[in-house]
Amino acid sequence: MSGDDSRLGITRLDQNSVATHGWQVRLQWKGVRFGRFFSDAAWGGREAALFCAVRYRDRLAARLERRRSEAAASTRSHTAPTSRNRSGVVGVARIVQRSASGVEYSFWQASWTAPDGTRESVRFSVRKHGEETALVLACEARRKAME
Repeated sequence: MSGDDSRLGITRLDQNSVATHGWQVRLQWKGVRFGRFFSDAAWGGREAALFCAVRYRDRLAARLERRRSEAAASTRSHTAPTSRNRSGVVGVARIVQRSASGVEYSFWQASWTAPDGTRESVRFSVRKHGEETALVLACEARRKAME
């Protein structure tokens, strides 16, 4: 990373009300968030915590860059479902998410890679459409996106 990027992905947190002081590292790759907090108290002071946060961020960024390179170099064709696939269709999965209040949401999700390389997806609620219709809608959306 260049000098201008020295604190990219790193934020200072000073919350006196809960005695929290330190540096938060946050990076995201393919929708997955990676993060870690470096407390001044635990890491030997403000500057030492920043040093550790920068080192962690740089190592994590390098690891994610290797993953990106490996993914780009992959010749695997996603044309057949894997053994883990429950829908029978590549790129279509049943997802269950739980909100902070404990409410559970179920949906079928279709995912694909757009021509520009971005990852895209669309979800169909089981509650709104019913199990079978949501699955059919997700399969149709995936098929149309891949045409």
